[in-house]
Amino acid sequence: MTLAPSLVTVPCLSDNYAFLFRSGDRVGVVDVPDAGPILAALKERDWTLTDILLTHHHWDHVDGVADLVAETGAKVWGNAEDAERLPPLDNPVRPGDTIRIGEAEARVWDVSGHTIGHVAFVFEDVAFTGDSLMAAGCGRLFEGTAERMHRSLSQFADLPDDLLIASGHEYTAANLAFAATLEPGSAALNSRASEVGALRAEGVPSVPSTLGEERHTNPFLRSHVDAVKAATGTIGQSDETTFAAARRAKDAF
Repeated sequence: MTLAPSLVTVPCLSDNYAFLFRSGDRVGVVDVPDAGPILAALKERDWTLTDILLTHHHWDHVDGVADLVAETGAKVWGNAEDAERLPPLDNPVRPGDTIRIGEAEARVWDVSGHTIGHVAFVFEDVAFTGDSLMAAGCGRLFEGTAERMHRSLSQFADLPDDLLIASGHEYTAANLAFAATLEPGSAALNSRASEVGALRAEGVPSVPSTLGEERHTNPFLRSHVDAVKAATGTIGQSDETTFAAARRAKDAF
């Protein structure tokens, strides 16, 4: 079953997103920065929340879980290998598992790098990636190495272009500005920056994006591209080395 027709992007805090979806008789939310906006979105649609999926332990992705559970009784899913840093889990999962929410199935992927124990939930048409693969970027490497993040993101290589990437923050414009320093002549980057600017001017979220958009404009999926290697001074070196150099440049941007 596809999720995209029911997907709702819920702005939370200053720049976070949670994602609501409906599948059969179940209603899920991915990450809970703040319970209030999620409860409001549920009420607006007359949906009853049943499941909470957590990508990683950072406070701005879990702080609203206790309040949301208290209001709805929803069951919490998260990585058993990071359970000590997550809210209490009703349904602990591990990378490699397949889970079912209503009529939809998702694969649980280890996408460590931003944190160790970060997971993505990869459904048929939507991947909930938290702060791993992000719109035009990737999460800062607080715990993992560049090599590990590169390996995490490489898992997306064989997935279709129309897969939606539901990531956790409104960072797209800033990420595109950095990407343009590596590929300043990119028509794809210029076009996407214009589109994102128009969306944000109307107060519309720029996520989810598509994996196809990311392949053409996200430098952290383009470490194999000659222009990115040249811009990072890594011509003739491994893609992992190029990725690491791009991540260091982004940290200083």
